[in-house]
Amino acid sequence: MNQSVTRVLCVDDEPLNLSLLEAMLSPRGYDVVMAENGPEALEKIRTEAIDICLLDVMLPGMDGFEVCRRIKSDTEKDTVPVIMITALADMKNRIRGIEAGAEDFITKPFNASEVLARIKMLLHVKTLNDRLNSAYQNIARLSAFGEQIIRNFDPVDFVFLEKIDSIVHQIIRKKSGFADSPQIVVIGMADQAECQWLRYDCVGTDSKRSPMTMNLGNTSAFAAAGSQVMTFHNEADVHMAAVELVAECNKNDITVTNMVRYATDSFCIIALNYDREVTTYDATVLSSVVMQSLFLRSLALQVKDTESAFEYTVFALARASEANDEDTGDHILRVGNYCGLLARQLNMTDKFIMGIRIQAALHDVGKIHIAPAILKKTGKLTDDEWREMKMHTLHGSKIIGGHHRMSMADRIALSHHERYDGSGYPHGLTGRQIPIEGRIMNLADQYDALRNARCYKPAFDHDTTCRIIIEGDGRTLPHHFDPEVLTAFKDIQTRFADVFETSNSS
Repeated sequence: MNQSVTRVLCVDDEPLNLSLLEAMLSPRGYDVVMAENGPEALEKIRTEAIDICLLDVMLPGMDGFEVCRRIKSDTEKDTVPVIMITALADMKNRIRGIEAGAEDFITKPFNASEVLARIKMLLHVKTLNDRLNSAYQNIARLSAFGEQIIRNFDPVDFVFLEKIDSIVHQIIRKKSGFADSPQIVVIGMADQAECQWLRYDCVGTDSKRSPMTMNLGNTSAFAAAGSQVMTFHNEADVHMAAVELVAECNKNDITVTNMVRYATDSFCIIALNYDREVTTYDATVLSSVVMQSLFLRSLALQVKDTESAFEYTVFALARASEANDEDTGDHILRVGNYCGLLARQLNMTDKFIMGIRIQAALHDVGKIHIAPAILKKTGKLTDDEWREMKMHTLHGSKIIGGHHRMSMADRIALSHHERYDGSGYPHGLTGRQIPIEGRIMNLADQYDALRNARCYKPAFDHDTTCRIIIEGDGRTLPHHFDPEVLTAFKDIQTRFADVFETSNSS
């Protein structure tokens, strides 16, 4: 581990006293910084990394009491311990020093052993306080981050692993030499008989996740049911205390100098290689990470259940709408898959692809309002019947309603019979006036309609269907379709055939 040299600021207007302190401290490994008056001392404190200050009381101009008060009034430097060196041994001046914020006193002439002992004691206290403050700040930051996640929670956009990535990013090292953060974080998540392990490394100011393999028994990784385990190991004892864990880390090219582990019966986090000794404070920070992660995993499971119920409801409504139609339930599944293929080829987002795959099923939901006699009619529809049939787009939009969760289904139901050249219905929209979902659905629906038999046509094979869509047959023409969507179809047309054949064979 990289242990930085302790820097001691010695403040005295007598050069001889400064030389004595330097001769006393430098051989013991301390880096001595000297100042001869109050303003110079405050400048050194402000601009340099000072760990402790030995401050003479009797200084010219600004005395030591005032210097101490100013150090302690600086919120960034108030944790620097101050030892006041004074020839004034009376109680009144000691009280003044305490009121100014001094942690300790040494009376002149000073003894080397006493000075070294007091410095060592105060540095130890400072280290403990710094670690406690760091742990508090980390926990406060994690709590604020967790609150932000809840405030901005949207089940549609919720991705569990992305949230875990964000939480780990709060605690992992962002720059070299940042001792309060681990270099590597490993997370294990147990789910029944399986366990997923993830490794996080700091890359610049970001963190990178990668899968890893850890062949550990449950007792080495997780806690007993209903309990928690908190352990921390430093360089001297890590190999004895966590032999199996260290061995698995070594197999993953991780050389362990120290580690902190916090685990429940289903979640484990291991923080590795701080540039200092680790303590129970670090394990407490990890406990906050674990609690947030467990909450998010529970939330993820609920989101998954809700999404499954939503998907089931969508398909149930879609199947009901086709009860009196020529199409079967397989049609609504196929067109969703076709739309997903086209959307991915068009480089749409994962959210869009998932949405259109599911909500495309409701494209013909408005047929619930169309008379069964029209839907099942084997001959040509009359003009009045055709006008009623075209109303299913408007009926569908009305049935779906205005909820934001169903906005894509609404646009699809309303616009999937619009044509790029303006010859479609219900509004005769042209080009990009038609929502992209409608343009995608128009081609997907046409492909499936051509592949299936109708009262006015036989079922066509894949090659014939593709030729009709790409070249036209008088009834269907290529300029009915968005050119970009048509190009995407040309590039992946064989995958449409795969979807159709898989549906028919199941």
